[in-house]
Amino acid sequence: MKFGKEFASQMVPEWQEAYMNYNYLKTLLKEILIFRRRMTTSAPVKPRHSASLKRRVSLFRAFSGLTSRYGNTSPKKDKEDEVILVSAMQEADEEQGDHDSRSYQTIFLRSSEDGGEFELVFFKRLDHEFNKVNSFYKEKVEEVVKEAEELNIQMDALIALRIKVNDPYAVSPFINQKTPGSYPLETIKESETSEEKQDERSGDGKEYNMASLEVLDQVKINATTETPVATMKSVFHLLKSDFNFNKKELKDAQGKLKQAFIEFHEKLRFLKNYAFLNQLAFSKIMKKYDKITSRNASDAYLQMIEESYLSQSDEVSKLIDRVEAAFVKHFCNGNRHQAMNTLRPKAKREKHRVTFFVGCFFGCSLALVVAIIVVIHNRDLLNNEGRTQYMDTIFPLYSLFGFLVLHLLMYAGNVYYWTRYRVNYSFIFGYKAGTELGFKEVLLLGSGLSVLTLAGILSNLEMQMDQRTKSYKALTELVPLGLVIFVLLIAICPFNIVYRANRYFLLVCLWHCICAPFYTVTLPDFFLADQFTSQVQLLRNLQFYVCYYGWGDYKKRDGEACKKSDVYDIMYIIIAVIPYWIRLLQVHI
Repeated sequence: MKFGKEFASQMVPEWQEAYMNYNYLKTLLKEILIFRRRMTTSAPVKPRHSASLKRRVSLFRAFSGLTSRYGNTSPKKDKEDEVILVSAMQEADEEQGDHDSRSYQTIFLRSSEDGGEFELVFFKRLDHEFNKVNSFYKEKVEEVVKEAEELNIQMDALIALRIKVNDPYAVSPFINQKTPGSYPLETIKESETSEEKQDERSGDGKEYNMASLEVLDQVKINATTETPVATMKSVFHLLKSDFNFNKKELKDAQGKLKQAFIEFHEKLRFLKNYAFLNQLAFSKIMKKYDKITSRNASDAYLQMIEESYLSQSDEVSKLIDRVEAAFVKHFCNGNRHQAMNTLRPKAKREKHRVTFFVGCFFGCSLALVVAIIVVIHNRDLLNNEGRTQYMDTIFPLYSLFGFLVLHLLMYAGNVYYWTRYRVNYSFIFGYKAGTELGFKEVLLLGSGLSVLTLAGILSNLEMQMDQRTKSYKALTELVPLGLVIFVLLIAICPFNIVYRANRYFLLVCLWHCICAPFYTVTLPDFFLADQFTSQVQLLRNLQFYVCYYGWGDYKKRDGEACKKSDVYDIMYIIIAVIPYWIRLLQVHI
């Protein structure tokens, strides 16, 4: 893969405009190359004897010892060979002591040569891109440093909360006391290797606990009403003037702070990768310039990059080390391997068996469709007397699975394009790291369900037409219900099969949609409710299942009894309104 494509594939989508415009700089280099080729073809051919004479002289100087063996050139010759002069422009911030707020300007020393105006434009654009990258990187570093300070304060509060919840009686004498010289809890600190500092801190354990507990006086636990029970409890909690912390609040706070650490660590890794990619891009583009122009300008420019804030700043690397050390200590009980698996999740390996079974199920689905068509044609079912009654009942029952399979196929298409255009959907929807389904896994579920559905239709037809099973009409009609029960059992199965984490995530979102007024609405809940607004017919088919099998009409294969009921007609309208009503409740919560 060429570097341009690799560079684009590793960009953070939200920061895409802040990266170096590699393709545009390549376009400018192509213009320089085209001009030089034109100049080469239009220039007169010089006599060869001058070149040969020059070569003879150089050979004579080399063998006669007139040429130095070590390649040391005089300062005068170095100045003659200079192509660019890079200088840092002072700004107002720098005059006040901020040496990182500076812009760089390149002076092209060969602008008087033929085609020099093209190279001058190239270096102006190159300076613009570098100053843009350098400024953006500095802004982001300042931003993450402030975020680290906020995380530090929150970690102090969490540790104090742990002390108060886990051992409230041991620290009760210190709760109401104030100490003017409290010890700051440096959670995200540079190193913890000094045994002397640890001994001092352990020796002053009481004072340390007291200082930590003082953080709780300045921190308010934001107990968001995420459940109906929490909504009712919050009414009584408002009547209390003091803080009453319990283990549930500690667990919730710890979970939220742990997720904040994971997201912060990911942002730091993105920022570090941003600096590395841009430095590599500038190196590549300068090497291309040297190759096209036969000059040696890359050394001076890359030396400037090495001395800039983009290369010299090590705040991000230090923050990554500190965050990892704090995460290992406070969230993984010192287990670094577990912490690294959480902070740096490995990319999911593409399983070949998933691809195999997707193709296998898709082929089986096609074969079953052909088999159904052959059975209908050979047994002349289209001209059968009970065809109308059969289709009025069977079609709504099995079309439920058809809508579900179609929905899975559309969702697989969404996941495919999200992956292709590098949309971090697992982070956006809040999936647990490594549990998100790829488009092939979604296709596997859809194709597997289609095989079950088509097999049920074919078995239903065979049982209906076979003389030995024709008398068991009730059993024949129970095939669709059996499929529904099977799918529901798989959905609620507690065992770790068929993507349990995703099934649990779906059920939680479904419950949040049903109880929309009592839960904090998140993006997955919005997304699922939106999907239901396009699956009104699927919900109406579920209504038909309840009526058809609940009132015992399946024994007579009489689906018209449901459609003639006034209650069924009213529910038919209400079912269509429910998804939109859920969305309305979500918007106003």
